Amino acid sequence: MSLPAIVYSRGVKTDVIIIGGGAAGLMCALTAGHRGLNVVVLEGANKIGKKILMSGGGRCNFTNLHCEPSCFLSENPRFCISALKRYTQWDFIKLVEKHGVAYHEKTLGQLFCDNSSKDIVSLLQRECDEAGVRIFKSSAVADVKFSTDYAVSSAHGVFKASKLVVATGGLSIPKMGASDFGFRLARQFGHTVLPTRAGLVPFTLTGHLQEFSTRLSGVSTASRMSVANTSFDENLLFTHRGLSGPAALQISSYWQLGHELSINLSPQIDLGNLLLEAKTTQPKATLRRIIGSVLPKALVLELQNLMWPEFEASPLADLKNAALQRIAHALHDWSLIPSGTEGYRTAEVTLGGVDTRELSSQTMESQRQPGLYCIGEVVDVTGHLGGFNFQWAWSSSVAAANAF
Repeated sequence: MSLPAIVYSRGVKTDVIIIGGGAAGLMCALTAGHRGLNVVVLEGANKIGKKILMSGGGRCNFTNLHCEPSCFLSENPRFCISALKRYTQWDFIKLVEKHGVAYHEKTLGQLFCDNSSKDIVSLLQRECDEAGVRIFKSSAVADVKFSTDYAVSSAHGVFKASKLVVATGGLSIPKMGASDFGFRLARQFGHTVLPTRAGLVPFTLTGHLQEFSTRLSGVSTASRMSVANTSFDENLLFTHRGLSGPAALQISSYWQLGHELSINLSPQIDLGNLLLEAKTTQPKATLRRIIGSVLPKALVLELQNLMWPEFEASPLADLKNAALQRIAHALHDWSLIPSGTEGYRTAEVTLGGVDTRELSSQTMESQRQPGLYCIGEVVDVTGHLGGFNFQWAWSSSVAAANAF
């Protein structure tokens, strides 16, 4: 879409300007458009919804059946309650069903498209088209000024409006075009931006632990991963860099550099009892054989070399009960300190962002700058893995759009 150059110099007047054509920006646009407002979306990339397209392995985990405020991290944990309550997962599911998008529950309430993430982007595009929303792609914003209205200079000219929405996302996955533009814009208008870091991101290891993980690259196992008083029971995946899989990604949002991780490799089966019982019923069996009935055999071989090399060939009958309990404890509470994470390059989300104490929880509007709204990932609200961050995008967007 293009406009005559003569119009650029004066500035095109509209009701709402949304910077960012991702999940939050598009949802905000279609909601405001359906309310009869003239809406312009400025997207710097050459296509809308890039992060939607690559999410969920190309099938977009668009929400979660069990979405609730406790599934979100923020320095102001009550902030998300209002928006999540007023536009719920059930509301977005209705929109998905309205457009005939086939979907399924994968696990733990996670809803995925049956076919492709493109179905969600197409849904949002169609709704925007029906609402008369104008979307400008490859339209990076160069400058934003405010007097009586906001004046936004972009690759498609200058647009003016009384409402400006920052839906630029965070820093995660820079190859998709992520940048700190939204944070800089918030600071421009007097907002505090809380420290940011990568969230829902794999851990990296060094030294013998990296070698251990590299040899197991591709092996997955059930686990309980914990930091302090927070834990997640999901699969752990070993990689050539370190630890990934749902459990690692979930706990990474609670982990700080230098802190210890605790990994329970058998959260459902008490290995102490298993080994003591096996000593009676299978006295000639080895530790590797019995533990291998619970954990992947490749993992057990590596754990043997790491934790009980001296007992490699010993039958259980030759081992003292205390030794068996010690080995079981080590497997239930394997403590290690990652060297770090893979950072924003592979992170699914950005922790931190625009301080919610300076925004209205009802409308997402700035309490420092009238007519300025911040929604989605740019705000200091971060969900767990499993569709929660998309739901925050939908909910925070609708809250803003209904307030214009």
